Amino acid sequence: MSAPTAPAPSEIESLPLFYRGKVRDLYAADDRHFLMVASDRLSAFDVILPTPIPGKGTVLTAVSNFWFDRIRHLVPNHLQRAEKMLEEVLPDPRERARVAGRAVVARRLRGLPVEAIVRGYLIGSGWKDYQREGAVCGIRLPAGLRLADRLPEPLFTPSTKAALGAHDENVSFETIADAIGQKLAEQIRAISLAIYREAADYALGRGIIIADTKFEFGLDEHGELVLMDEVLTPDSSRFWPVDAYRPGASPPSFDKQFVRDYLETLDWNKQPPGPELPPEIVAKTTAKYREAQQRLMGWALS
Repeated sequence: MSAPTAPAPSEIESLPLFYRGKVRDLYAADDRHFLMVASDRLSAFDVILPTPIPGKGTVLTAVSNFWFDRIRHLVPNHLQRAEKMLEEVLPDPRERARVAGRAVVARRLRGLPVEAIVRGYLIGSGWKDYQREGAVCGIRLPAGLRLADRLPEPLFTPSTKAALGAHDENVSFETIADAIGQKLAEQIRAISLAIYREAADYALGRGIIIADTKFEFGLDEHGELVLMDEVLTPDSSRFWPVDAYRPGASPPSFDKQFVRDYLETLDWNKQPPGPELPPEIVAKTTAKYREAQQRLMGWALS
């Protein structure tokens, strides 16, 4: 990562802003740790929209932390629990209050240039690929599948991790293996599929279908693979309600697909600047994010 090229308002004055992403801001805590703050920003079609979604950063942080804890037996993650607590990094209680519920202390990692995407259902760009080629990212599928059909087996369909403002590109597994090495690519594929299967089974019991999701990984100072950024949130996944799922139609969702669907009705070329969202779309999006959290975790924020 590199520091942002343009200055922007910062929520934290006591730490230098290292990187500003689409949703998360990284502050340099020391040479081994970041303070990661989830904002209420929302991006769609790789464009950061000008309208925030109130409470979104808190929901994303709570849901990610829930999953990080639940799947830590499958892969280490970036959360720093004992060595660097939030109070140590932000001793000023006023600054801590400003990012309450949205900030975590994370290990610095060497991020890998891979979006590790797992698809359990035929939707989005996978559906477009299938209609055109009978395959998803080069993986041949049976004929006659419908929109939103469950796939015979979950698919690992990686993409490149593009720079901020650019578009990720679906690529073959072999392309990723060439970029990061065969052994590491196979490890990422195996772990991604294991996480998806376990999470999908759990979510199904809470009334949510995880149609697809993406993970990000990095390497620590020992070369060990570590799960990072966010995991299984409404921003990084498609969540569908079980009771409204019907193959052959695009199901309603708990995630930002709701916003994408609204944006598709506008005369917008999907280039910056993005359009403002009307209050009713903001309110419905907030409600969807919170309902996803409530279903998965059994409680919601007030």
